[in-house]
Amino acid sequence: VHLVESGGGLVQAGGSLRLSCVGSGFTFDDYVISWFRQAPGKQRELVAAITRGGSTNYADSAKGRFTISRDNAANTMYLQMNSLKPEDTAVYYCNARRQFLPAYDYWGQGTQVTVSS
Repeated sequence: VHLVESGGGLVQAGGSLRLSCVGSGFTFDDYVISWFRQAPGKQRELVAAITRGGSTNYADSAKGRFTISRDNAANTMYLQMNSLKPEDTAVYYCNARRQFLPAYDYWGQGTQVTVSS
């Protein structure tokens, strides 16, 4: 099983980035796919999630700025991040959690997002 993130980088405040996460080795359609992030010295937090049916959930900090989406045929999910702020600086991780029992749970290796002021 693999989850591989890409798309991180350095961007100025107000800019945009699009993160991608490609999954392999599991039935992508059966999983809730989420993005988490972890800033230095802070706990990992949920940013956004999308179910196999396309229902989405966002952290308050992401609402109105970030959009999560998935392409089940390509085993890929995306996080479009607009109007980025310095406080969005973190390592972003994608997560896949099976919606049925057993609830398998997989993580990517993370991608760094740095927003300069």
